[in-house]
Amino acid sequence: MAGWCNKKVIGLSPMDGVTDASFRTIIDKYGSPDVLFTEFLSVEAIVNGSINSLLPFVREKSETPTIAQVYGLDLPSYILATLLVLELGFDGIDINMGCPAKSIAYHGAGAGLIQNPSHAKQIIKTVQTTFLDWKNGLRLKSGQLKPAKFEWIKQNRIKRSKIDNFPVSIKTRIGYDTSTVQSWISHLLECEPYAITIHGRTLKQMYKDKSDWNEIHKAVVLAKNSNTKIIGNGDIKSAGQANNKIKKYDLDGVLIGRASMGNPWIFKSIVPTPYTRLTVALEHARQFEKLTPSGNFQSLRKHFAWYSKGFDYAASVRNKLMHVNTYSEVKTILDPYFLLLKEK
Repeated sequence: MAGWCNKKVIGLSPMDGVTDASFRTIIDKYGSPDVLFTEFLSVEAIVNGSINSLLPFVREKSETPTIAQVYGLDLPSYILATLLVLELGFDGIDINMGCPAKSIAYHGAGAGLIQNPSHAKQIIKTVQTTFLDWKNGLRLKSGQLKPAKFEWIKQNRIKRSKIDNFPVSIKTRIGYDTSTVQSWISHLLECEPYAITIHGRTLKQMYKDKSDWNEIHKAVVLAKNSNTKIIGNGDIKSAGQANNKIKKYDLDGVLIGRASMGNPWIFKSIVPTPYTRLTVALEHARQFEKLTPSGNFQSLRKHFAWYSKGFDYAASVRNKLMHVNTYSEVKTILDPYFLLLKEK
């Protein structure tokens, strides 16, 4: 099957509250990863939520494959969500079965699905079948979504030349309380998903302890006679480390998450100057206002904290940026520091 993983890939991992449109645009421009994933969006919110609930699916046109990530439990909502993702022209859909947040996993979605493989398989098959139905003419109909959402789809659609395939992938963990790779991944492989990205921790571990790449490799062995790609994830700090993991564990790719925060250059193994870091921070603010004008600027402040580390004046810059609400305010704060840092 053609798709976004036709070579060994190093991509941007989906991260809730982080991989929004502006962040992905910056990562794409300065890091050039092989694939980008959106923040996840509840399929139920796609159907019943406000227009603002669709903000995770805003994006710029790019040559880099961009995958929409969703989560949830309701099968009819998955049908409508899949149709919406197709209408928006994404390069694939990823189903989150790995989020450990209590508000999600303890209600059965995200990593909670690890304990409910039968429903997990129903979800995958529902999404796969919806794509086949879409190829045969199935479309969103009036009344299935609020009228304003149809207008939003028109405004945010990025047309693909031709959609012959629509990769359906999964992002999950090695287990719930303990590693259950053998049984859990075997269940997922029955559905023949395009790819499975595996974070090397259980739900119980959250982000504690080290990511267990030996457990991830067990999935590689299980998938050996299938067409499903196996992607690793967890604790990757550099592109070099990502390539080493790919080779050592015979993976089809690796997704980098937290190490990319404030560091889009990680994918190219570039160490930016302080001046460059702040220049990109300012561009990030401009992209945020451009792409999500209705978004809350407060959500951008954490990014400024990540950019403002490891150089003279960093603490001063960081403290001032924690109170900004507009691009103009960011520029006013940073302009004097550009002069100071450019002289060094």
